[in-house]
Amino acid sequence: MTGAPLVVGLMRQVRARSEGRCGAGVLQPWRDLRKQLRKQQVTPDGTTLVFAAAPVVVAATTLLIAAIAPLAATGSPLDSVADLFVVVGLLFLGTVALTLAGIDTGTSFGGMGASREITIAALVEPTILLAVFALSIPAGSANLGAVVAFSLENPAEMVSLAGILAFVALVIVVIAETGRLPVDNPATHLELTMVHEAMVLEYAGPKLALVEWASGMRLTVLLALLANLFFPWGIAGDRPSLVGVG
Repeated sequence: MTGAPLVVGLMRQVRARSEGRCGAGVLQPWRDLRKQLRKQQVTPDGTTLVFAAAPVVVAATTLLIAAIAPLAATGSPLDSVADLFVVVGLLFLGTVALTLAGIDTGTSFGGMGASREITIAALVEPTILLAVFALSIPAGSANLGAVVAFSLENPAEMVSLAGILAFVALVIVVIAETGRLPVDNPATHLELTMVHEAMVLEYAGPKLALVEWASGMRLTVLLALLANLFFPWGIAGDRPSLVGVG
């Protein structure tokens, strides 16, 4: 949980270096969160409970995924609910909550971003199901812990045609789900390219900090899940998955 902003900062730093810039530093996301937490909460006129509750829903669903998914270990007490459909459902619930918040503001940018986000989600969520199905069928289970354990015991399955195609599909899904280039650009406010940023333009203060933290957390969780599904070597067993995230 605490490392999520560091992952975002590291990615920004790598991008800045590749562009020949110094960058703001790996700890800049933490500084941004601290700054937002100190600001006064501002709520636009005309918004409803949907706008106020969306950041909490996004953060809560991401935390639930981090708690049940086999990120650092298999054999978690929550492994029984670490089902593929549960994880995809939680991802989609967070997306829908933020989409409704963008619509609730009644602004053109919010509606535009919400429309784009739900269109991307309609393509991304089925892709996640199909990609992980390619791994769950040989494992004989849709439980993510069982899939990771099977991948660990049968690494040859990961270099099969189905495994390679599933890996490529999930890489594209992670890029789209977390709003990274070329699907979205979190560093711009250009209306032609905004998706996620368009939906959160009206947020400020602690709620914006919660949205940004949840976004970084979702990125970290999806990257860790991608790595563990295809490269699970070194993952522990019989320990809570949340230990590795905190």
